[in-house]
Amino acid sequence: MITVVQRVGWARVTVAGETVGEIGRGLVLLVGVERGDTAADADATARKVAALRLFPDAKPMDRSVAEIGGSCLVVSQFTLAAELRHGNRPDFTAAAEPALAAPLYDRVAGQLAAAGLPVATGRFGAAMQVELGNDGPVTIVLTVRDGKVVPRPDTPTA
Repeated sequence: MITVVQRVGWARVTVAGETVGEIGRGLVLLVGVERGDTAADADATARKVAALRLFPDAKPMDRSVAEIGGSCLVVSQFTLAAELRHGNRPDFTAAAEPALAAPLYDRVAGQLAAAGLPVATGRFGAAMQVELGNDGPVTIVLTVRDGKVVPRPDTPTA
């Protein structure tokens, strides 16, 4: 599961001109579900996002979204599973089929809500327009496999 996390001052998602989800200060999550992802991946993603300290206090990144009274806007983003190694047209075969992806996407949103966070969502499978005011800007890519956060590729070791 790949999730792009953006710290925002505000965000909203619309479908055919209708606002379907909107938040003030908080986090936008673009969630890409891949083949082989499981409920454990969705749960680990939600736990990590809820605990991330991305908001300023004594330090630039010191407080979680809950600690600042923020919200989460969770948007399905299958294009995060794009493969770009061959040619110039993205290949999306790594993206999970909707029958698997929709429940896992919903599970991420549900687990965040269960953690006490206000959660708004986009509409799974719809053509959406996402507007946001990225705060910072702060944008982080979170990858979870087998229920664990995956380190970034080529991360130096100490």
